[in-house]
Amino acid sequence: MTPQSKPNAGASILVVDDTPANLLLLTRLLQTQGYKARPVPGGELALQAAKKDPPDLVLLDINMPEMDGYEVCARLKSEPALAAIPVIFISAFSDATDKIKGFELGAVDYVTKPFQFEEIEARVRLHLEVALLRRELERHNANLEQTVARRTRELAEANARLAILDQAKSDFLGLISHELHTPLCGLFGSADLLFGEFAGHPRAAEYMEMFEQSRRRLQTLIDDALLLTAINTAHSGGPPRPCSLREVLEAALRQAGILAEARQVQLGGLPPDLGEVLGLPDFLVRALQSLLETAVKFSRPGGQVRLRRESGQGSLILILEADGESIPEAVLPRFFNLLAVSESIIPGGDLGLAPALAERIVSLYGGSVAVENLAPLGIRLTVRLPTPDSRNL
Repeated sequence: MTPQSKPNAGASILVVDDTPANLLLLTRLLQTQGYKARPVPGGELALQAAKKDPPDLVLLDINMPEMDGYEVCARLKSEPALAAIPVIFISAFSDATDKIKGFELGAVDYVTKPFQFEEIEARVRLHLEVALLRRELERHNANLEQTVARRTRELAEANARLAILDQAKSDFLGLISHELHTPLCGLFGSADLLFGEFAGHPRAAEYMEMFEQSRRRLQTLIDDALLLTAINTAHSGGPPRPCSLREVLEAALRQAGILAEARQVQLGGLPPDLGEVLGLPDFLVRALQSLLETAVKFSRPGGQVRLRRESGQGSLILILEADGESIPEAVLPRFFNLLAVSESIIPGGDLGLAPALAERIVSLYGGSVAVENLAPLGIRLTVRLPTPDSRNL
């Protein structure tokens, strides 16, 4: 390898030795290898030269008058601007204690006299390469820290913007809900008056039932949209806590019973040994009510929504099954997607926000909801709810 092709060619090396012959020999040999060797005959001069123009490496004799190599090394390492410069001791002392003392003072290597120049040059090359890699690593870490700090600021700013947008969305839907409720109350009240005026009409009961179904659906859609917005923003109701699944499911069955009765569908009884799950009771009631109502909508008149319980590691699994209609295969992957609200996948209409709302609530507490078709017809909803024991897993 020629001096020009060496990866550290041109590196500055401070050679410190009080013996002129040794100093001259080492300096010339290093220069022939392409290094910028600078001879210094004493310790004090070496410190001055290093401070004025810091070298890339120091070759340092130990046995020198006035200031030996150990003291020179210690003072170099005490200077923050010079502490990282690699120091290689060259000495006639070959005792292990001398070498240990040199390493304790911060030297990277120790060569005993008499030496072969090839050995000196190999060790110089090695430690220059190590120092270069260390500097590159330090630059990389500094750049990485700057990148992380910048990304952290960007994320903080993005989160602040998202919080503002979430709040704006929540406020907007709250305003829309309020503004809708006012004219709807007037509309519903007027309709009630009209139905009262024509109570004797032969089809009044039929029209009244159609109107009530539309009123319930519209009210449910508004309430679900507001609750879904609260879940998707910061207003999640607080941290989950253990709650009785039996009490939650009893309340959900009562509320879903209105739709089930209207559709002539029977809701199954409570499974045994329901135990506790993590969540907030009101939210869980709404989620299970939504899933029960979804199962009702897929049931045939006279059918039944069956419920059973299974156990999983750190979770309780609730399964709802309904015989009647199946979900089109193309819709299955996006069944819980908000955009599926407008798709008519059951006879007589769509599912509204119920599936998406239920999935969001259950996911909020670390659970999951899955759907699949039964053979030949029907659906199965599998609800996995975390139990208090899951906190220790």
